[in-house]
Amino acid sequence: MALRLSSVVSSTVVRRRLPLVGAFCVLSFGLSNLCSICLPSHTGFAQSLPSVLLLRSRFSAQTRKNAHTIRMETDKTTVPSIVVYVTVPNKEAGKKLAESIVKERLAACVNRVPGVESVYEWKGEIQTDSEELLIIKTRESLLEALTQHVKANHEYEVPEVIALPITGGNSQYLEWIKNSTKD
Repeated sequence: MALRLSSVVSSTVVRRRLPLVGAFCVLSFGLSNLCSICLPSHTGFAQSLPSVLLLRSRFSAQTRKNAHTIRMETDKTTVPSIVVYVTVPNKEAGKKLAESIVKERLAACVNRVPGVESVYEWKGEIQTDSEELLIIKTRESLLEALTQHVKANHEYEVPEVIALPITGGNSQYLEWIKNSTKD
């Protein structure tokens, strides 16, 4: 009985420790990448953390070697693409705007995410509103036309239009974005 209890206790201890070990590895690896990419080695920061230094020495060269794969390389089948965030006040406005954007070929796809709660300052007062978020995938070259379309068809005085670059992904999907949008 004592052997069984000890094996159960030790397996429980192992199960409890594994997530901690995994979290430590992830945090250390992430920190080592941060140190090798963002902080020059002459700062002494990475050298003051032995585990980061060990991971940095093992993974930094690999990270630098594979850094080119992080950036989106365009070829004849793809174009520089972006993801654009736009918030709208409700589902009806979201559906109407999303459909008009795709119909005008200003974007290949618009995801509608309901139930977003936004907290912001407007005209000197803190506001909290339930909104819908539109996640729009399009060409970088269409950002200005998309922005003008949103401004012309949105009920907010100052609609949110925020663009983020797509730095990589499924090349077939990126090609589909190109083929589904205006030249």
